[in-house]
Amino acid sequence: MTDEAAVWRRLSALLPAEDAQDVMDCWNIGEQEGGLQLLVSALQKHQVAIDETTRVEIAVVCETWGMWPVPLESLPRPGSGDGSHSTLRLVEDDTTAPLPGTTVGLHDRLLVVPWIGCTACGRTLARAHTREPWGDLSYVPEHYVVLDADPGAAAPHVFAPEGIRDALAALRTSCERPEHGQVREPTP
Repeated sequence: MTDEAAVWRRLSALLPAEDAQDVMDCWNIGEQEGGLQLLVSALQKHQVAIDETTRVEIAVVCETWGMWPVPLESLPRPGSGDGSHSTLRLVEDDTTAPLPGTTVGLHDRLLVVPWIGCTACGRTLARAHTREPWGDLSYVPEHYVVLDADPGAAAPHVFAPEGIRDALAALRTSCERPEHGQVREPTP
């Protein structure tokens, strides 16, 4: 289990001291949404270069607190020679049509949208949404789904809406397995 306070400290440490303190003050008084807004706006204001793994972490924390989408694409990325190696990437291609839920073993009323990809193993963490009567996808996903790079290789691993951290952990650990075809169950 991830210690959320440690994640907040690590993310706020990307900022100058005064801004970092403001973000942590928000965390300490229970104003997580305000703290996340401060974090993202300070990252943008100071043009802090963040790697792909950090983008993913910020996106997951924001989604956990109901703050999605967050404009992370405008933040600079570190140069290629900075020594960081990120295998996780936000899927920023919104031209891809969502998959019908039935293609991954879910209800036919759901649409599955890729969200975070692993460049090392090709697996993807996706969100499964319902379509609202006016045509848009629901704001809050019904499930998170870890999809194998080869759809026929393994059944997708489905997580409840509150299982976002477990779903990300399953995606991260997929490259640590000797075989990519089977997902290890996250520990409770």
